[in-house]
Formats: sequence, structure tokens, C-alpha cells
Amino acid sequence: MKIPFFVVVAVSVVVGTSALARDPSFVSADQSHPLAILAAPATDDSDAAKMELAELHHLEATRTPVEVAQAKWDDENEHIFIFKTVLGEKFNAEQLPGVAAFSKRVRNDEGINSNVAKDAFQRIRPYNFDKSLHPICATKTKNDSYPSGHATSGYLLALSLIDMLPEKRDAILARADNYAHNRLICGVHYKSDVDASKLLAYSVHAIMEQHPQYKAELAGATSELRAALGLEPLK
Repeated sequence: MKIPFFVVVAVSVVVGTSALARDPSFVSADQSHPLAILAAPATDDSDAAKMELAELHHLEATRTPVEVAQAKWDDENEHIFIFKTVLGEKFNAEQLPGVAAFSKRVRNDEGINSNVAKDAFQRIRPYNFDKSLHPICATKTKNDSYPSGHATSGYLLALSLIDMLPEKRDAILARADNYAHNRLICGVHYKSDVDASKLLAYSVHAIMEQHPQYKAELAGATSELRAALGLEPLK
């Protein structure tokens, strides 16, 4: 179910103090329309929500020490260099200052766009609704579970990285999926939270890649990255 139009209008007034507290780098919420593309999450007492909670309990009971360590690391690192696991040790901020600066501007637009939906839907975090869950990552009391900011960042940065390294597309997307799934391993989000993040990130990126300034900054970051990795320039 999509949010009614009158709710969208009302929320847009409130959003002025949150998502617009800083300027977008490339894409504003007025352009991406998060509330028009994201369906409302399942209510807490619905069968769908109960199934999602069961999944979180299963993951909690079966997560391995390796999964726990990776999920905690991902929780503490929300930047483009999470893809070092795909691209190797040369992929770091020290060697790639242009990529680092460009990616920060891309990531800025995650909050600009996802906070609109977070503030509108105000979904209770799973561990706050079900006290028998034991999250292993940072927790909060604010009702802002839907969509996941971490997952939105991961997918948005992945899509920008694919613009620079299209030949690494499958590996980059696999890492983004893993990064999003680790929000479930953490026990801090429902699966539908990260599914919504993926949809939002793809929608924002589709607008972003049409922006002249994005194209200009992308070109510089691409040249730096491909040279550092010993890859041929893109044609």
C-alpha cells in the first residue's frame, strides 16, 4: 500500500527540518520522491512482520563468529572502501583521495533521501518491538527502521562504483547485498527494510547519473581509480 497523497504533503513540511538540514550533492528528495516509490512496511502485528521476526531469530541462533565479526565491522564502516574486499588493498582512501571525496558526496544523498521515508513511516526497530532479540551492533530508540540507512548507502555507493568499474559489476553488487544482509545478522533491521533500501538507492542513482556535476566528478574519480588499479581508461 502506498502512502496517501495528503500524508506525503504533510510529511514534506516536517522533512524541511531533517532531510533538508544539509544540501543534497546531486539528488534531493523532491526529485526522488521516496514516499511515492516505497510501499508502507508491514504493521507490527501482521503475519508478514511475524515472519520477518522469525527470520531474525533464526539468523541470531545460527550466525557464526565470522558472520558476527563481519557484521560488526560493516556496522562501524559506512563508506565506499567497504568494497576493498572486492578490489584489494589498493582500494583505500589514502591512495584514492579523489574517489574518497566523490564518494562522500554520493553518500551525503543517502540521508537526504532515506530520512524522508524514515521520518514518515517511523517503523519500530525489531529489537525494540521484540525484546527477546539480541542485536550485536549499535542500537537506538528512535523509530527509523524503514528503510535502512546503511543498506541504502551500500547500494548507492555500489552503483556509483559500478559506473567507474563496470567490469566488476557482479562482484560489487554481491558485496552490496552482503553488506545489506549484515543488517539482519546484526539484528537491527527487518529484511523488508533492506529491500526498500535497494529500491530507493537504485531510484536515486538513476536520477544522480543524469546530473552534470555527478558526471564531472565521476570522470575524475574514475580516472584516478582505474589508473591505481592498472585498468584501461573507460571509453
